[in-house]
Amino acid sequence: MPLSFPVKQFVSKAPLAVLALVLLTSLSCGKRKPPLPPEERVLQRATITGFQRGNQVVLSWKMPNRNAPEGSVLNIKRADIYRLTEPLTTPQNLSEEEFASRSLIIATMPITDADFGAKTLQFSDSLQFAGQPARLRYAVRFVNASGQKAAFSNFFLLEPAAHVANAPTSLSSELTQESVRLSWQAPTSNIDGSGPANIIGYNIYRSESEKIPAKLLNKSPVNDNRYDDSFFEFEKEYFYFVRTVSLGTDAQPTESSESNIFRIKPVDTFPPSAPAAVTIAATPTEISVFFPANPEPDVVGYRIYRSTDPDLVKERWELLTPELLTTNTFQDNKVESGKTYFYYVTATDKFKNVSAPSDVVNETIP
Repeated sequence: MPLSFPVKQFVSKAPLAVLALVLLTSLSCGKRKPPLPPEERVLQRATITGFQRGNQVVLSWKMPNRNAPEGSVLNIKRADIYRLTEPLTTPQNLSEEEFASRSLIIATMPITDADFGAKTLQFSDSLQFAGQPARLRYAVRFVNASGQKAAFSNFFLLEPAAHVANAPTSLSSELTQESVRLSWQAPTSNIDGSGPANIIGYNIYRSESEKIPAKLLNKSPVNDNRYDDSFFEFEKEYFYFVRTVSLGTDAQPTESSESNIFRIKPVDTFPPSAPAAVTIAATPTEISVFFPANPEPDVVGYRIYRSTDPDLVKERWELLTPELLTTNTFQDNKVESGKTYFYYVTATDKFKNVSAPSDVVNETIP
């Protein structure tokens, strides 16, 4: 309406022609405006799953895609996480109305544009055990910028186990040429303070970055408090942690929280073994040296040394192969008839570690 003062006051002082204009203007203001677009709603419903890990319940759900069918996802700004604690004797069937009236919002998670596109979100609920068994019922619902709420997700029900062992401690490692040997201290109590610790084994995890999810290395729980990871590469960084495995509710394996995270970048300082079974053969013009390949897969070549004096310290023997020899034979044609020549071989790996000398072999030129 383009008037900034009462119409009645304006009419009492205006001529009839002006009055008619005012009436027409008033009538035009009463015309129906074009329909407005519907107010944004949140119709997308989450589907949640969960599990117990130590003294936490971990919930997860997949976010919808921004390009979902029209009307299914509109302006989601947060996810509200609900929890209801109920006796085990309570019927498992519960209406959404009952759940809404009895449950509590235990957390609110902001949702950003980066969270869409089928990304999985997680929330961890820390538990405190009071001694009596109970059932926990969780649900999630999306909320848009206007405060409108979607329907509840499915209900996730869990009877948490109190006698789950605490996490291992003091995770450390010892490096060998064949493996990263991990060791840790076993827990002595459970998350509710009871003892002894309920332990059926351990799960070992490894990641190549703190930002990449860790992968389980063992196929079944490890019964010892050490583990050899032989599938590793030198000069590559790794992050390890270990979780205790306990018997939980309904005798299901339940993990503890993780131990300290141990970071290591293995460096190969281990020399190859000395070449073995070196043999030699002489002709009037040359001496041939033969030896089998070293068993280490990272050996990249060999060096051949010679002397006419077997008592000379080996560091002063003549190097015949300044460039690494990549075959397992060598022909020495710089020889003289009637002289005896002594040889030994060393192996070098790709990290420039050099083996000890092989056994010395000798031959006399006819």
